[in-house]
Parts: sequence; structure tokens; C-alpha cells
Amino acid sequence: MRGQVREHLRRYARRLRRDQTDAERRLWSRLRDRRLVGARFCRQHPIGPFIADFCCTEAKLVVELDGGQHALRLAEDQVRTKYLESQGYVVIRFWDNEVLTNTEGVLQRIVEMPEVRGPQVRGL
Repeated sequence: MRGQVREHLRRYARRLRRDQTDAERRLWSRLRDRRLVGARFCRQHPIGPFIADFCCTEAKLVVELDGGQHALRLAEDQVRTKYLESQGYVVIRFWDNEVLTNTEGVLQRIVEMPEVRGPQVRGL
């Protein structure tokens, strides 16, 4: 059963990568190919029973983008965040409109995360 659940998540993650929101598309264009301080980010990355919007496994950092529907799902997001943190990840969240209207500010906040600035990510 576990393999089936995992495969289902992979198919779902693939679909999410194909059907990106505008905010995801904008942020991904700046995170992909190690464009942000050399950190390697993946998008729609399965972690346990969840799919992280953006994940830097080297830095153990998850970047989540929240649309308006997340205002109604705060408890579910807290469960998700607690699980990811229990797996050793640091979770940072942004609203979609923040990514669309202040992309540089969002990128700056990601860069300021100690996990991203660490020497293991930059290869120093």
C-alpha cells in the first residue's frame, strides 16, 4: 500500500508542476538552476505524505506559497508545517500576491534564511 501512496504523490506532484500558478511560475523562474545563491531548489517535491511547493534539500528549507484558499485552511497548514519541521525542514511561507507584487523582497527573505546562506549550499 505504501508504494501505491508514494506513486500517487509522484503523479500528483508531476501534475502540480505542469499546472503552476502565476506566483509559482514567477518564483520558480528565479529559483531554478541554482539561480539564487547557488541553492538547488526542487518544485512540488514530495516529503512524506505532503508535497512541498519548493524545497532545497541541501539546506532543509521548504518554501510554501499560499493562495486565498489557505486562509480557510490554517489548521491543515499547521499540521503540514509541524510534520515538515519534524523531518528537519525549516518552513517559510509567502502569500501568492506577495510573490507577484514583491518578488525581490520574497527572494531577499529566502536568502536571509541561515539555512540558505550556509556554506554547504554555496559550496564554500
